[in-house]
Amino acid sequence: MKKILIGALVVLGVVAYQALFVVQEINQAIVLQFGDPKKIITKPGLNYKIPFIQNVVYLDRRVLNLDNPPEEVIAADQKRLIVDAFARFKIVDPLKFYISVGNERVARSRLATIINSRIRSVLGTQELATLLSTDRAVHMGTIQNDVNTEAQNFGITIVDVRIKRADLPPANSEAIYARMQTERQREAKEFRAQGAEMAAKITSTADKEVTVILANANKQSEIMKGEGDGARNRIFAQAFGKDPEFFGFYRAMQSYEKALIGGDTSLILSPDSDFFKFFGNTGVIKSKKQ
Repeated sequence: MKKILIGALVVLGVVAYQALFVVQEINQAIVLQFGDPKKIITKPGLNYKIPFIQNVVYLDRRVLNLDNPPEEVIAADQKRLIVDAFARFKIVDPLKFYISVGNERVARSRLATIINSRIRSVLGTQELATLLSTDRAVHMGTIQNDVNTEAQNFGITIVDVRIKRADLPPANSEAIYARMQTERQREAKEFRAQGAEMAAKITSTADKEVTVILANANKQSEIMKGEGDGARNRIFAQAFGKDPEFFGFYRAMQSYEKALIGGDTSLILSPDSDFFKFFGNTGVIKSKKQ
């Protein structure tokens, strides 16, 4: 009798284990009977099912992430762009979700296809400059609405669709970089040429100013020199006017100094020349510069 009781308890335990199940807060459940949905459970707690006949499929009720692989998009101006997008979605109708796609793996694959298709459709009508501007948020809103419309058929709502990165293909990036480098080099040459032109103008102006300054200085110095010579001559004239004989003697001494000192030139002059009047009666003089 005791063994029968123990056996009965074991059977009841197994039956209870098979009949009872817990739905956690992060999940929602579908009770299936031979693959046919019988009950939808969206609230957490302890639930039951018919053991060995019914089974439970759990679905996540949280917001899920879908990270699409980068896709190449051709813009309206035939420019190529590598778009890396992601989406966030939530299962809002477990029964429709189970009937249409069955599980998350299939749902992610279907959503990825839809998102890529809508990205190509919407972004393909825009020019590259628009896709890289602040208007991109408007286009992403259009994509989200379009994807959400199709995702409702799977019992899914799209919370958000975003573009993480939008880059040019490597070949295009290199070509753009080369053009930018060429443009910068052209600008650098232009700036250098403008700098050289400005330097030449400044140098020319400075040289002109130096020439004018020097000419004015030379002119002023000549004027001052002339004024000095005139003042000297007036002083000499006033001094020598007081004693003309001394003036004649002084001028004769200067002439002797210039004519007779140094050099190899011979002078033959008349004895009664005024040049020798201060030498007295010297007869015929033939002098040679010493």
